[in-house]
Amino acid sequence: MIAEHKMDRKQQLYLILSAIFLTNAIVAEFAGVKIFSLEKLLGLRPAQLPFFGGQKLDFNLSVGVVIWPLVFIVSDLINEYFGREGVRKISFITAGMIAWGFVIVLAGTEVPPAGFWLELNSTDPSGNQFDIDYAYASIFRAGMGIIVGSLAAFLVSQLIDAYAFHYLKKLTGHKKLWLRATGSTVISQLIDSFIILFIAFYLLGNWSMQQVLQVGLVQYTYKVSLAILLTPLIYLAHWAIDRYLVKQS
Repeated sequence: MIAEHKMDRKQQLYLILSAIFLTNAIVAEFAGVKIFSLEKLLGLRPAQLPFFGGQKLDFNLSVGVVIWPLVFIVSDLINEYFGREGVRKISFITAGMIAWGFVIVLAGTEVPPAGFWLELNSTDPSGNQFDIDYAYASIFRAGMGIIVGSLAAFLVSQLIDAYAFHYLKKLTGHKKLWLRATGSTVISQLIDSFIILFIAFYLLGNWSMQQVLQVGLVQYTYKVSLAILLTPLIYLAHWAIDRYLVKQS
């Protein structure tokens, strides 16, 4: 009975972690179409750091990237307790759900809008003419490029992250959780940060290669920095999960 109870708890744990992983990954895909200025958000002047080609580097990020560190923290926890197979399973399920969302949203941009909906939303808050159907299609079709690019980047980076995490765990055993969590992120997100931008905004969009490299570098720096800062959270989650799994009814 105790073994059966523990198995139930482990299945519940996988369900909870997978739900967090799936939800945040899908939200990041659809929110990621907007690029925001971190300097403006914080009330700072543009950084204008020297960048190759005579360009200046500012801290611009995709909105979707903001919550992405939570995705790979959960991914590391799944890898820790359920191994590479657990990560692969939820990664492929998530990719399938993102693709399904892609189909539904694409269909939504093609169906004819209702006349009253266009009329009710025919002006913006300043009273200017506004075509809400065009805005809807523009936003979601821009997001389509992100989804296509991120599906490729997501699967590649997740599988690499799972392999790197597992490899580092073999080297360190159950010690140095911080090393395998941060190390796998450093490796996998180097690929993810640039592949998605290259496909979504360069191949399927109108960005220059310099813009891809600039935003990719900023996003990669953000992801790695936050992964390091959130290391205590991984240890806290690890402690809470261990207590949850051994707790008796």
